[in-house]
Amino acid sequence: MGDKQPNDKLTAWFVRSGWSKGELARQVNRRARQMGAAHISTDTSRVRRWLDGEQPREPIPKILSELFSDRFGSPVPVEDLGLKAIAPLTPGSGIDLPWGGDQTVQLISEYSRSDLMLNRRGFLGTSLALTAGSALIEPMQRWLTPNAHGRPTPVLAAAREGEPVTGRLSGPELDLLESTVMMFRQWDAQNGGGLRRKAVVGQLHEVCDLLQESYSPQTTQRLFQTTAQLAHLAGWMSYDVGMHPSAQKYYVLALHAAKEAGDRPFGALILTDMCRQMIHLNRPGDALELIHLAQYGSRDTASSRQLALMHAMEARAYANLGEAGKCYRAARHAEDCFDEAGKEDPKPDWLGFFSEAELHAENGHSYRDLCYHTGRSQVYALQAEPEIGEAVRLFSEDPSHKRSYALNLIGMASVHVLNREPEQAAATAEQAMEIAARIRSERVNTRLRKTTEAAEREFKDVPSVRRLREQIDQTIPETLANRHTA
Repeated sequence: MGDKQPNDKLTAWFVRSGWSKGELARQVNRRARQMGAAHISTDTSRVRRWLDGEQPREPIPKILSELFSDRFGSPVPVEDLGLKAIAPLTPGSGIDLPWGGDQTVQLISEYSRSDLMLNRRGFLGTSLALTAGSALIEPMQRWLTPNAHGRPTPVLAAAREGEPVTGRLSGPELDLLESTVMMFRQWDAQNGGGLRRKAVVGQLHEVCDLLQESYSPQTTQRLFQTTAQLAHLAGWMSYDVGMHPSAQKYYVLALHAAKEAGDRPFGALILTDMCRQMIHLNRPGDALELIHLAQYGSRDTASSRQLALMHAMEARAYANLGEAGKCYRAARHAEDCFDEAGKEDPKPDWLGFFSEAELHAENGHSYRDLCYHTGRSQVYALQAEPEIGEAVRLFSEDPSHKRSYALNLIGMASVHVLNREPEQAAATAEQAMEIAARIRSERVNTRLRKTTEAAEREFKDVPSVRRLREQIDQTIPETLANRHTA
């Protein structure tokens, strides 16, 4: 019935090596640090799971192959260890798409066009399937590999070979296009993803039309960066309104465009938001794989601020796996990296959102999530409260991030529920409800409903909780979840 089978091949090599599980774990961690994969932290329980049949993700199979090859003085391929190498590319199926400039432009153009045309009736968002597990992780690992044959994209190649530059986009127009992306990002933070999603998708489709022409290498790179940012923003907005399969598809396409632009830090941001989506969908194992891939792929390029963001999301993934020690370690790394960033300019623009308030919010929600996954609710709720409380205070002073303010009010309400403070929970949720009524974010609406339901289960006889339910039913009707056409 799909149960994992013990990995007899790996077990045989392991027994022959004479290593203990702890020694193999230490060797894997040491080799990972040598190759720059400092995020890998293997222990004896993980080794045991490999022997029991769990398939580790890259670069673990490669590391194990190297370790056993060194141990026995002859090559020990990944396959001989009963492990999976990166699967061959199968274009066109699900999210496993060709990694090439011309294909990327074509795929984004076709998908954005379908979104604009078909989603008028809500068709596109419901006709896709969400991809998870190895079907998601393995294609994403190809982000780490060079472009096919190490050649430039066809558009870049044409310009370098002296063919005429026929593109109609001027320098000032490209500047304006990039500033438009920044404006879209500001609108999203203020008002939620539902109000401007279609405008972003339309702009993305137009940029793909521009990429059909030839430009200088520098202009082409900037266009691919703009394409990546628009596709990512379309994914983020789709996620915010509850269109999860569409969000995932846009994220994947954005990652392809970022690779064409040679923009590793932005590619890592895309993977970070894919991690966030998997946490939202209760797939913390996939979330952890994605954030580790982001950390590994940007290890030489990420700023201190971005490292802090990735560690904070790593903490969220560990919290949802119930691994408190690793959650705390990642949260501390996030705080240390943010301190190192100091007062640096939070450029580029796409990273400016990760403020001190966001750091408190992420770590506070990590501790809150530990309440749900470890059975020690009071201990972790007491640690979550000051973190989320500080996030609430900071966001209350920042009118440009209304959605984040609402989300953290809801997070504080959930902590009040855990602390058995029904009146405070209801009052805080009511504040969030007032913001939710003014923005378009199904993510806010969903979390508000779930927190209210949790309060009702615990305190159904408390008048303020009953009143909160009545207000939400009147102010945030369920039908908002179906308004995905914006």
